[in-house]
Amino acid sequence: MSFEDQIAELKVRREQARAMGPVARHDKRREQGMMNARERVAALTDDDSFTEWGLLAVSSRSEDRNRSAADGYVSGYATIDGRDVVIHAADFTTLGASTSAIGDKKFHHAKDNANKNGVPLVLLNECAGSRIPDIMGAQGLHRAGEHSELWRDRSSPWAAAVLGLTYGDGSFYASMSDFVVMRKGAVLAVSSEHVTSVALAESADPAEFGGWEVQTTVTGVVDRAVDTEEEALEAIRRFLSYMPSHAGELPPRAERREAGGDPEELLTLLPESPKRAYDVRRILNVIFDKDTIFPLKERFAPVAFTGLARLAGEVVGVIAINPQFKGGALDADACNKIISLIVLCDSFNIPIITFGDTPGFMVGAAGERQKMPGRIMNYLQALGAATVPKLSVIMRKSYGQAHLNMGAGYCDEMAAWFTAEISLMGRQPAMNVLHRLRPGDTPEEYERLEAQIARDTSAYALADAFMAQTVIDPRETRDWLIRMRRLHQRKLTGGIGARRLACWPTTW
Repeated sequence: MSFEDQIAELKVRREQARAMGPVARHDKRREQGMMNARERVAALTDDDSFTEWGLLAVSSRSEDRNRSAADGYVSGYATIDGRDVVIHAADFTTLGASTSAIGDKKFHHAKDNANKNGVPLVLLNECAGSRIPDIMGAQGLHRAGEHSELWRDRSSPWAAAVLGLTYGDGSFYASMSDFVVMRKGAVLAVSSEHVTSVALAESADPAEFGGWEVQTTVTGVVDRAVDTEEEALEAIRRFLSYMPSHAGELPPRAERREAGGDPEELLTLLPESPKRAYDVRRILNVIFDKDTIFPLKERFAPVAFTGLARLAGEVVGVIAINPQFKGGALDADACNKIISLIVLCDSFNIPIITFGDTPGFMVGAAGERQKMPGRIMNYLQALGAATVPKLSVIMRKSYGQAHLNMGAGYCDEMAAWFTAEISLMGRQPAMNVLHRLRPGDTPEEYERLEAQIARDTSAYALADAFMAQTVIDPRETRDWLIRMRRLHQRKLTGGIGARRLACWPTTW
């Protein structure tokens, strides 16, 4: 065969592979306003930066060779905002991007290339689960497990988008990722309704067990839900802008921005009465660099705010208790949410800043049924094991065990606002326990004893014993954090932590 003929054959094979599935399926997706896999990759990556591998791969089964372009996945290397990434995108038009022997090899090639070269892995998910002819039978199922190697040491960040029906391996890979964004209308579940309706006699709408509302508010698997695919891709782009390319380097620095607001606003946003609630997110927006707060799992366990932000241009992880929800009392889901942020930060050398205002953990029958002692200890062990710099700010209430979980004894530096109150419990329960007095009982005596308790639980009592390193005016918070962050850079290790939590389970 002449070179001309070989060149022509290569061109035809490439064109057939890039066409993906049947034209009718592409037409239907366009009517629904959905991109195909290649359009998603192009929209996410820098122009002309994508180099594909496996373009000419097809199914290992002879009967599927002519209808399995790239075996259902668009996979390769590219750049996003000039930084290297590996991308693995499901092509739902080709056999539903169902998991198969060759498609699975492509995923593991992508994963391994990201890990050994220290670049982020981006997963664009929309897949129908396992391809029955490939997986059914003893050998097919066992072969799938032989080459999985799906444990993670978080050597590089993973970011996943759930952009359509996502079952089987797609759901597993998403749940293993460090950031998951989901388009409203998509579904994330282990099995489709076609399986559950027969195996479990369940006929529920997939949205009821795998829709965005379930995955963002009930399970917390998904970090963010968005309306469009474009928004999902932008969320991935922004998440990666906070992350190092791999665990052996620091997060990317940015030019120092101005604060998000005037510090004087803090005295307005924080009520003078400790009985009044407020939205801690408004306070954070004033303290951190303008327009840099990136919330994670915001709809899940909202009593705990977690997210990434920039402080004088440097990336930090933020944990803040929000009294607007449940009065600031932490429940089991909040513990899991906070652990997730601690694990992310410890794995990728991101300092942690906590803001405490909590009456403690949720107690009672409901809490105990959710294994609260174990959840609290998991949280505390994760915080203690993290070797990244940890700064703590006590804003108002810091009661009981929750005071320890907010950093007492586990942080590098602690500052207390002059409004802080630290105690085993609130004043009224303490009065009942210590003196068997309730509000209204012997008013003069009650007032005298309550004042004594208040004096012993003030920010100054904590500072007297050098348990907090300083008491500050709320308006001084940003400056104090910047100064302490400048000190706590871990220069002996170049800022790279021991990463003790890098193998912590992605879901537990």
